[in-house]
Amino acid sequence: AAPPWPLLRGSEGLYMVNGPPSFTESTAFQRDSGKNCRAVAFSKDGSLFAWCNGEKVNIVNVTSAELLRSFDLPKAVCLEFSPKNNVLATWQAYTTAKDGTAGVPNLQLHEVKTGKYANCFEVIQANVVNDFVLSPGAQPTKVAVYVPGSKGAPSFVRLYQYPNFGGPQSALANKSFFKADKVTMLWNKKATAVLVIASTEVDKTGASYYGEQTLHYITTNGESAVVQLPKNGPIYDVVWNPNSVEFCAVYGFMPAKATVFNLKCDPVFDFGTGPRNAAYYSPHGHILVLAGFGNLRGQMEVWDVKNYKLISKPVASDSTYFAWCPDGEHIVTATCAPRLRVSNGYKIWHYTGSLLHSYEVPLTEEMWQVSWQPCLDGVFPAKAVRYQAVPSELPGAEPKPAQAYRPPALRNKPVTSSKLHEDEPPQNMKPQSGSSDKPLSKTALKNQRKHEAKKAAKQEAKADANQESTQSLASQNAPRSAVPAVTSGDPEVDKKIKNLKKKLKAIEQLKEQAAAGKQLEKNQLEKIQKETALLQELEDLELGL
Repeated sequence: AAPPWPLLRGSEGLYMVNGPPSFTESTAFQRDSGKNCRAVAFSKDGSLFAWCNGEKVNIVNVTSAELLRSFDLPKAVCLEFSPKNNVLATWQAYTTAKDGTAGVPNLQLHEVKTGKYANCFEVIQANVVNDFVLSPGAQPTKVAVYVPGSKGAPSFVRLYQYPNFGGPQSALANKSFFKADKVTMLWNKKATAVLVIASTEVDKTGASYYGEQTLHYITTNGESAVVQLPKNGPIYDVVWNPNSVEFCAVYGFMPAKATVFNLKCDPVFDFGTGPRNAAYYSPHGHILVLAGFGNLRGQMEVWDVKNYKLISKPVASDSTYFAWCPDGEHIVTATCAPRLRVSNGYKIWHYTGSLLHSYEVPLTEEMWQVSWQPCLDGVFPAKAVRYQAVPSELPGAEPKPAQAYRPPALRNKPVTSSKLHEDEPPQNMKPQSGSSDKPLSKTALKNQRKHEAKKAAKQEAKADANQESTQSLASQNAPRSAVPAVTSGDPEVDKKIKNLKKKLKAIEQLKEQAAAGKQLEKNQLEKIQKETALLQELEDLELGL
């Protein structure tokens, strides 16, 4: 099958583009040049497309380019096809007449084949249930329901199987918690489990202005657990692998960690830390993209999740949108209004890092939405993962590295090498040690977090001391090498620290030689394996433990 079409919506109108490799405007859909195209929807198999242009709601068959139906619903703002493509649901804001009489039902169901109304409803707001999410896939349908706590009672999420909603006793599972002003509920594809991100608006510890988040796991057979995240900080993203047996979480103060967990909520693979706040599995679940969008620079890491091997690291600066193509090979990134009103446009990539197509709208125009035409599972079979970048006529979009901000008083002066944090490599790139990789207990996690906090405070204090020394010496035109080292005050400890740093420097040189292809001796390899223990010993000495 040919790759799906990207759909584009903006001030230039609504139109479709042929998929790779041509990227020319599609003739299967006649461009709607109106600037009031608000609501759009594809059917689940991608064969039908509906949109509202501020005058009518239209339905077309995008395969035959045939207009099927048109409805006088100029204020429709939400459209959705039924799973079997035979009904279109339309929704518009509910209004009443000036004299207070009831208005027209605002949720309408339309038969695609005949154009007749299937039913009409008035949508009202429930007072108890705050949110619900239907399970994906075939019937019987399951429902995750969130009820917020009140007057000292906890919030809870319950799982039901339609149509059995007769109170708590009919629930498949129940999970209650106190720290939850709002929740996000995520079903896996097989509808066997739900991940719940519970969030508070304010972190009472004062550690984060993001509020406080916890991650819960609930199964339809009644099991539940709290997912233990080894690094403190916000939860940026959580996504299920389409295989439904693992999920990835991106969390922790920047640079954020990313970890894959299994259905026992045990860590499967640790990607270390990096400038990231989002994760995206490919439709077949064989590739995972970790990305840093929004206030980050658009760096992406593309991973083969079967072998946990890095495939590519493309950069899509200023992106506000990311989506996998249903073929599992192509990716679209876009810069859209109103999030960003300059440099609007989109790019299509191959996951190996090649930029295949790029389009930027004129300066006077805006792009509001980009999306792929959907396809049913199985239309595009999974292919073997490739690592060699596919050919492209476009150069990769690699921005120049931005310089770190320095206050005016420190400009044109020596730069200190102190860091407030150390980046962690992925677990398969860390030096091997004799320690086990078993998940830490709650007590061990708590102690590790205390240790990290103490380490960060010590490093920050050291950074301040180095900065003051550098400023003082710079004013005297002294060479940078003359900066006095920060000492512990104990000559014996300082001597041990010096020797440890000497050994670590030698290990670093051995690692560089190995990376350059040199065959190392057995005793040299044994030295490299001791790096983790030496780093821990150095850390403890510097923290005064």
